[in-house]
Amino acid sequence: MFSFMDKNKTFRPKKKIPKNTKQYEMHKHAKATLGSGNLKAAVQLPPKEDLDEWLAVNTVDFFNQINLLYGSITEFCTEQSCPVMSAGPKYEYHWADGVEIKKPIKVSAPEYVDRLMRWVQDQLDNEKIFPSTVDVPFPKEFKMHVKNIFRRMFRVYAHIYHHHMEKIVSLGEEAHLNTCFKHFYYFIEEFDLVDRREMAPLQEVVDG
Repeated sequence: MFSFMDKNKTFRPKKKIPKNTKQYEMHKHAKATLGSGNLKAAVQLPPKEDLDEWLAVNTVDFFNQINLLYGSITEFCTEQSCPVMSAGPKYEYHWADGVEIKKPIKVSAPEYVDRLMRWVQDQLDNEKIFPSTVDVPFPKEFKMHVKNIFRRMFRVYAHIYHHHMEKIVSLGEEAHLNTCFKHFYYFIEEFDLVDRREMAPLQEVVDG
């Protein structure tokens, strides 16, 4: 039977944080705090920890989480069902990465998400942006990179809520999606990662 929570089914390969590193310890701390059920407390920077390290660890965790969520609906999100990447009738997203594609192009939702996830993965794998060892400093513009990643990952949530909610409700997984999004939302609010205007498509969900 199809399972929304199949932990082996991800849209793209899961990004792993190397063990025996500072970031891995912070990753374990985040998981432990999350297990307490207090999502607002779970997103807060732990005492005496480095902000960039915390942003890096959580960027990887949220990337993996949204991979899992979207991977669960890929068979319903097709070029036929979702010919445009959108969040309802008012919001449409075009793709550009500033390198291969500098002028935004209209693509289907599955193609947009595929390009987005590959774009994020490339940044997570780039040691100049996301260094995996403590002796390599984070770049000065690190938070800007993180904000761009979260802004675009938000769009995946927006698309799921607007175009695939009926399927998720029928699978009985609405509560799980809401919890994942609430965790994501608290994090971007805590560190001011996504502009208010960008969050407009899910304002009703946020207010609810």
